[in-house]
Amino acid sequence: MSLEFAILGFLNYHPFTGYDLKKVFDTSIRHFWPADQSQIYRTLTRLTEQGFARMEKVPQADRPDRKVYHITEAGRAALLGWLSGPPPMDEPRSAPLIQVFFAGQLSDEESLAKFEGFAAIMREILARYDQVPAQIGPYQQEIASPREHFFWLLTLDNGIRSMRANLEWAESVIEKIKSGKVPRE
Repeated sequence: MSLEFAILGFLNYHPFTGYDLKKVFDTSIRHFWPADQSQIYRTLTRLTEQGFARMEKVPQADRPDRKVYHITEAGRAALLGWLSGPPPMDEPRSAPLIQVFFAGQLSDEESLAKFEGFAAIMREILARYDQVPAQIGPYQQEIASPREHFFWLLTLDNGIRSMRANLEWAESVIEKIKSGKVPRE
């Protein structure tokens, strides 16, 4: 459901093609809501069928017509209703934590490698987060609202804080394994 509202949020700024929406996703909200091209196109079709968006065909001389999507008044009302409503709370799920839960079945060496791998991934994600402000730069020029930019960067701040906490936790587990604080059978 949130993908629909993410797309409506972008269309509320201005019209986009599906291809352009994919680029916007990849350079702005991918750090917390990734979407592949086929998901975006399926969702645009649904939004159009629901009357929340409309599609305009723009002829091109040497290429197929461009399909440019616009938000409708019904779409804008749905977006604003969703934004002002209670936060959608999904049950937390984490495949990595399933591995942690059952990691007692591994040797200390295997567990250490697992947690060092987790920590490396978290450091890599943090490095990617460092690039986000530069990636959203072009959109800051298109949407010149400092208020919008403030809220955009709040999502990045949340991601950085969460990932730092996860990294700190992984590093503490690594230290426990290395210092022999893991109970033996």
